[in-house]
This record gives sequence, C-alpha cells and structure tokens, in this order.
Amino acid sequence: MKKALLFCFLLNCCSINIIHAQLFGGLIKSSEPVVTIGTQKWMEENLEVVTYRDGTVIPQVTDATAWAGLTTGAWCYNYDPANGAIYGKLYNWYAVMGIASAESATPTPGQIAARKQLAPRGWHIPTDDEWTTLYNQLGGNIDAGGKMKTTGTTRWKTPNTGATNVSGFAGLPGGYRDYDGRFQLVGDNGYWWSATEYPSNSSEAYLRYLKYDNGSLGWDNNEKKFGFSVRCLRD
Repeated sequence: MKKALLFCFLLNCCSINIIHAQLFGGLIKSSEPVVTIGTQKWMEENLEVVTYRDGTVIPQVTDATAWAGLTTGAWCYNYDPANGAIYGKLYNWYAVMGIASAESATPTPGQIAARKQLAPRGWHIPTDDEWTTLYNQLGGNIDAGGKMKTTGTTRWKTPNTGATNVSGFAGLPGGYRDYDGRFQLVGDNGYWWSATEYPSNSSEAYLRYLKYDNGSLGWDNNEKKFGFSVRCLRD
C-alpha cells in the first residue's frame, strides 16, 4: 500500500511538472506571479517563452536585416541575453498573433484557425480595449503609468517620474527593437503589444508604453515588425 501511494504521489508530481513545462514554453515553473488590478489578473512579469503553446519553436532572430524582412513570429533580446532575465523577451507582432508560417498570415477563417497561441494556457494577449480597462482602473489620469512602474533608478533612467508601482504591475524599461532591426531605449522606456490591429493600416498594431520622464500610460500604434515586450492577461 505504501509503495502504491508513493508511486501515485511521484506520478502526480511528474504530471504537474509536465503541465508546467507545456504552459511555459519548456520552462518548468511552480507558479507564475499574478497581480490583481481591479477586475483583471495580469502576469507580474514580461513574457519569456521560446515556444508557442503547442510547443512549436519561435525562432530567435539576431540579424538586423533578417529581422527587418520578417512576416512571421520571432523574438530577440535587447542587445544582451542577460536582459532577458530582467526584461523578458521582445516579440514582433506576428509572434503575438501566432503567425508561425506564411500559410497562417492571411486573415481568412482557415488560416486564422491555423495560428498558434503565444500566451500560456489560461492566459491571452490583452486587446487594446483591455489595456484601456487597466488604464481606467488605475484612475484614467496622467499618473496611471506611474502606478505601473517599478520605483527607483536601478533599472529606470533618472528621474523615473511618478513611479510608485502601487498597482503591482512592476513595469520595466525593456526598450524595443525597431522595424529595421536596431535596438532602442532599454532603460528609458517600456513598450507592450496589444492583440489589436490598427484599423487604418493593416501593417500596424496598437501598443502601450511607459516612459522614464513621464507618469502617464502612453497609447500608440506601430509597425508589426517592431519588437516589444508582452504581458499576458488571465482568461
């Protein structure tokens, strides 16, 4: 009986680890830090997976020319792999939308159905409306961004205006990768993709950003070829 119970316990532990490995792109984690802000539950860290939800590998693209020519999903670090442990990875919007091949790029029903999922199971990439909900839940004022930024100037450039992190979002200045492959503004600003395409230009999508010299949560649209951070929202 004791041996049977031990076997069941070990089997259960192995199953849990396998599940976690699948959810976090091959990285076994006991839990994912979650922060509740109003009615929403956000990951407390930027995404750092190297596979889609089904295990399909997302290519790392370091070459600037290759990055500029992409129309499918990819990720990179901002300059240095050590930045990945701090800021997470930078993904282009094709990765955000699970466009892993040219066949899934065109928005027909069949091709959309063939797209992958970047977010772990139980999570999704927030839409622009969901980012707006976050903004409103933080007061909808010019200091909403300050409530999302980590404090101090260890990671943020001085003066890190308005930073209190009272929301627990723990936003960091991971910078971005330009459409032509250049890295920009690590330590200055942080940028996060939404899952919403910009309606006036199908080559662009909406994003949100935090700046070192401003306490607001910025809103913009930019080329899908850019590399920005990703933060997931609970389903």
